[in-house]
Amino acid sequence: MSVPTLASLSDMLRSGSVTSEALTERCLAAISDPQGEGARAFIHVDAEGALATARATDQMRAAGVVLPPFAGIPISVKDLFDVAGQVTRAGSKVLADAAPAERDAPAVARLRRAGLIVIGRTNMTEFAFSGLGLNPHYGTPLAPWSRSEGRISGGSSSGAAISVSDGMCFGALGTDTGGSCRIPAAFTGLVGWKPTARRVPLTGAVPLSSSLDSVGPIARTVACCAALDAILAGEDVRDPAPMDVAGLRIAVIENYVTNDLDAVVASAFERALDRLSQAGAWLVRLNIPALDRIPQINAAGGFAAAESYASHRALLESRGDDYDPRVRVRIERGSQQSAADYLDLIAARADFIAEVSRAIGDFDAVAMPTVPIIPPRLADLSDDADYGRINLLALRNPSVVNLLDGCAISLPIHDAGEAPVGISLAACGGQDRHLLRVAQAVERCLG
Repeated sequence: MSVPTLASLSDMLRSGSVTSEALTERCLAAISDPQGEGARAFIHVDAEGALATARATDQMRAAGVVLPPFAGIPISVKDLFDVAGQVTRAGSKVLADAAPAERDAPAVARLRRAGLIVIGRTNMTEFAFSGLGLNPHYGTPLAPWSRSEGRISGGSSSGAAISVSDGMCFGALGTDTGGSCRIPAAFTGLVGWKPTARRVPLTGAVPLSSSLDSVGPIARTVACCAALDAILAGEDVRDPAPMDVAGLRIAVIENYVTNDLDAVVASAFERALDRLSQAGAWLVRLNIPALDRIPQINAAGGFAAAESYASHRALLESRGDDYDPRVRVRIERGSQQSAADYLDLIAARADFIAEVSRAIGDFDAVAMPTVPIIPPRLADLSDDADYGRINLLALRNPSVVNLLDGCAISLPIHDAGEAPVGISLAACGGQDRHLLRVAQAVERCLG
């Protein structure tokens, strides 16, 4: 079976050419492979529960019960979400002794109602507070490309991406506060989707920043992400209506997000733009001054520091030594923000949203490199100064869309054998379904 999509798996299950039990066993074998990344990609694997659900699904299908299209397909869930009967650790030792969740988070419950099988909980940056995916408690899963060099998979949804890239499941539930679905997708050659934040309920997910958090999937294709997005948003699953690249109006941002691009990223990005232009897309190079103000807007630590500190104050006081020091220092920046700083931040964001929305409102999408760098080696992140610099660089581009309260998707654009590179397409908040249609057209054009 080569690179199956949700649609192709659905067809195979419906035709009887594969069973849900066989799919689940295949995924569990990949997770348990001692030569693989399963031990670092997953914090908890529910092998018994997944197989029981798979067998029950097969029995219902054999009995002629009409099931949802994706019933019986294994997926993973980021360790940030409540799953009934399981402990939600959020990638931390601090919560390892917490009581098991009494009920599924709404996002998980919707996936289950669609018949998808939760195979396990994926590893992540502790409390989702980094774009690199390192975790000193449960290990750091490595990217598929040049794995012998030990390159990171990106964060914070690190294990989510590896669970899909390495065939341990066929879709992953993640979160995105500053790029946490899109960065790992770009580093692993997958598709990562960040919806408008209000589109999917955040209840039952450990918060990082209530102002910026969003819930989205990582999968193989745009269509896979679109299907999972519809399920998560409580909508009917349907393929995005076909669009043609010819005539699309795409703004290509030329300031801020193009600073300090790795040469490999710059080359792949321009090559993708050339292909889109040759296919008839109307590309407009755009300078948006508001983007250059982002460092100033976030100078006091931004929403993530302020809002995470509000959530973690008590835990930091009682269990501070058990935190990843690199995460703890970022949370503690929030203690330095005053109420006036936070109110200024809210006002600055409102002005930012208004200005950027005016600049991009007439376009079908905005294009930028998802991440300005290729996956760095884990060994090159041991120094705190290097870690901090590379983390900020990885988060820089995708976090623009979180501040905008928009939606965005990352698509792989590298050629076979090259370092993984992603292109991000973004739009203002509420334009999710249109952007997914645009992304599917771009995906077809870029191959």
